[in-house]
Amino acid sequence: MTIDRPPVLPATYRYRSNALAYLAAIRPKQWTKNAIVFAALVFDLKLFDLDRLLTVIGAFVCFCLASSAVYVVNDLHDVESDRLHPKKRHRPIASGQISRQSAWLLVALLLLICIPLALALRPEFGAVLLGYLALMTAYTFVLKHLVIVDVFAISAGFVLRAAGGAVVLDIPISPWLYVCTVLLSLFIGFGKRRHELLLLEVKAGSHRRNLEEYSPELLDQFITISAAATIMAYSLYTFEADTLPDDRSMMLTIPFVLYAIMRYLFLVHRRDGGGSPEQILLSDMPLLGCITLWGIVAVAILYLG
Repeated sequence: MTIDRPPVLPATYRYRSNALAYLAAIRPKQWTKNAIVFAALVFDLKLFDLDRLLTVIGAFVCFCLASSAVYVVNDLHDVESDRLHPKKRHRPIASGQISRQSAWLLVALLLLICIPLALALRPEFGAVLLGYLALMTAYTFVLKHLVIVDVFAISAGFVLRAAGGAVVLDIPISPWLYVCTVLLSLFIGFGKRRHELLLLEVKAGSHRRNLEEYSPELLDQFITISAAATIMAYSLYTFEADTLPDDRSMMLTIPFVLYAIMRYLFLVHRRDGGGSPEQILLSDMPLLGCITLWGIVAVAILYLG
């Protein structure tokens, strides 16, 4: 009887201390996804209200801790399949740098902080956070193995983040926020599936069963549909939403959205991107600059228009 041992890591992948291994396990780079909780604050023209800003920062912290707990649970569940992945095999749990028992203790600590904090901010927000945790747990154990449903589950997670930002402030949730969030997250999600499929090739099914059901051509069609729908939905938002300036000056931000989506498609198809959207956001300067300029122009139009 042979024992499947964690792979021995080359020196370049070993973490210098347990502290860095635990930090890697909670994936702080992924926290950029939780920035969407600020959307309701910004578009409800409350960005410079200090009390509300601090409240949303608290909500952001809750989602960061909750999402980190989900990532650790996911790594615990997928430890064997991650060892077949050329990149994921170097994660702290898959590589054996963090034991399963220590990982579960880390999950408990994260949840013991984020859930009481969320309920203290606003009970309704606590309910949204619990819904997010339930959805992501279902995704880890069941939904991510279902074709198309897997990406819709990821999209629903983004919607709950956006909804949480509105609920914690007790303000109405714009339907445009829902629509644009769903479409953009589907676009990114299908791009990630495409990257995984091409990276793993014949081993894709061993890493995740539903990857065998996808094909690059099918995913390219899904990506194209999602990208076109995102652009149209955002364009309609800029001159149809009731909360925007009457002069429709928000339409000036459409070119930024067009460029950002086309740049992302370029990175997916020509730079082998898409596997780590958060890494692309932090490392690709044209894309980061475009998103930054979009934010500056959008805030200027909303608050100075």
